[in-house]
Amino acid sequence: MLENMSPVSKDASSKEWKLIEKLLQKSLSEQGRTRRWGIFFKLLTFVYLFGLLWMLHPSSWNLRLEETGEPHTAMVQVMGEIAEDSDANANDIGEGLRRAFEAKNAKAVLLNINSPGGSPVQSNMVYQEIRRLRQLHPEKKVYAAITDMGASGAYYIASAADEIYAEPASIVGSIGVISPGFGFTGLMEKLGIERRVVSSGKDKAMLDPFSPVNPEEAEHFQSLLTEVHQQFIAAVKLGRGARLVDDPKIFSGLFWTGESAKTLGLIDGIASPGKVAREIIHANDIIDYSIKADPFDQLISRFGASLSAGMVSALNRGVMR
Repeated sequence: MLENMSPVSKDASSKEWKLIEKLLQKSLSEQGRTRRWGIFFKLLTFVYLFGLLWMLHPSSWNLRLEETGEPHTAMVQVMGEIAEDSDANANDIGEGLRRAFEAKNAKAVLLNINSPGGSPVQSNMVYQEIRRLRQLHPEKKVYAAITDMGASGAYYIASAADEIYAEPASIVGSIGVISPGFGFTGLMEKLGIERRVVSSGKDKAMLDPFSPVNPEEAEHFQSLLTEVHQQFIAAVKLGRGARLVDDPKIFSGLFWTGESAKTLGLIDGIASPGKVAREIIHANDIIDYSIKADPFDQLISRFGASLSAGMVSALNRGVMR
């Protein structure tokens, strides 16, 4: 088509194509520059957010306070249900306790407790770890401060401390063991449902909620609960000693307010965690050595998950095309 054009037309057409080419090159250059600046600002924002998280994260402030050489109260929290898969698990609490005891500027260790209890196994593991660390670091006393509740397994842990404090209205005690359950045999009969279970070993299906109660099985299970209860009682007596009054109700599973618990010798006094640090330990500054989910790990985990999801999505789009 260009062959049929006059020299003037060819020259004009060539100039137009060169102009279009320059415009396209400029456009591509601008897009590349914009993309590079976009990546730069995204990275800058990412670094800024990381820095902000580090500044706001309690551990960074704790580290600075520790580096100053100032004496402080080393706190470890026991919050919520005590269980292997909860925040209040023996491994994390134990690690927090070890960090607290090993802190060279910590005057004492403070257990900040607000828990209804939970696993007797997890509770005993923490109890034993406190006693072990007390022997390794005899210069550091351990105080327990109960806020809303320090019952059952939570009190089990508290009894390992040198002294226990609580609020006047705190719930304290519940030294007992329970294993709740249900029975559905009457309901099944009304609905015409037949229970079928196959087991190897005559006691393998013990206490099946869909079968009538077997007296021998119930007696065996009761002996297990009694054994665990006796372990609980022995731990409390070892920890509290002569401070406990001679009253069998203490070990019946009952619980009391902080005021009543004091008269029974379950606690040593009325005080909040802050008051214990301020007036008993005499170290106003409190550093929390509890093991908590790291926001950096959470952010990286979410970022990694988003990146993986994006890659999978892009791959899927590529496959579907």
